[in-house]
Amino acid sequence: MTDTTGPDRADIAFLLDDVTDSAARLAATLDALTDVKAREPSALPGWSRGHVVTHLARSADAYRWLLALARTGTEPGPRADAAALERALRDGARRDAAALVTDLRHSLDRMLEAAAAMPTECWPTLVSALAGWRHPAWYTLHRARRELETHHVDLNLGHTTTDWPADYVAWALDESVAALTARGFPLARIEAPDLARAWTLAPTGPTATGPGHVLLAWLTGRAPATHLLSDRQLPTPPPWPLPPVPGWT
Repeated sequence: MTDTTGPDRADIAFLLDDVTDSAARLAATLDALTDVKAREPSALPGWSRGHVVTHLARSADAYRWLLALARTGTEPGPRADAAALERALRDGARRDAAALVTDLRHSLDRMLEAAAAMPTECWPTLVSALAGWRHPAWYTLHRARRELETHHVDLNLGHTTTDWPADYVAWALDESVAALTARGFPLARIEAPDLARAWTLAPTGPTATGPGHVLLAWLTGRAPATHLLSDRQLPTPPPWPLPPVPGWT
């Protein structure tokens, strides 16, 4: 099944460049990963940095699996379920830093190679996330970039939300606002003066104002609302990530 709307060939090429850039910046950060640092806590509760790196590697594998399915119409082997991914995360996090980084770089390289070789006519093919929601194959690149940018911050190795590219922040806020609006999140408006952007979610409720990266960090559970301006108490965002709601399913 295909979705006839979406980015054109040039847009997909730009998006692939963005994912490649996110992967390269993450790899540069991981050059400094040591065995000791790999076992230290990340910014995610209960996860070491080894957990985060392993999760990113297995996510890249999952995205490559979806791209192969879209390209061939046939599942490229068994798909890892939630239990298998949990085991892979637990076991993989115990590896030394060199093994962790090598695994991630290999998985990212294979995913990027698969994306670069994807025939243009296959990008609109609908595929399913493990959680069940469906999206065109091209949206896999957005998912990959979001994983890389968000978990790069979660590693807590000096890369912060201020390092998020402005175009990524704007896109992620667009996605977050659409998903929250569809779920009746009790927030009237979001304002990001640095991006010259504002989003209206509801006719009533509080307004949150601040730099785009701070707003996104709050909405994704990466920072408290204390760094934002508001006319009243802000609600607690739901767990990240929320699936998009563009009507593909």
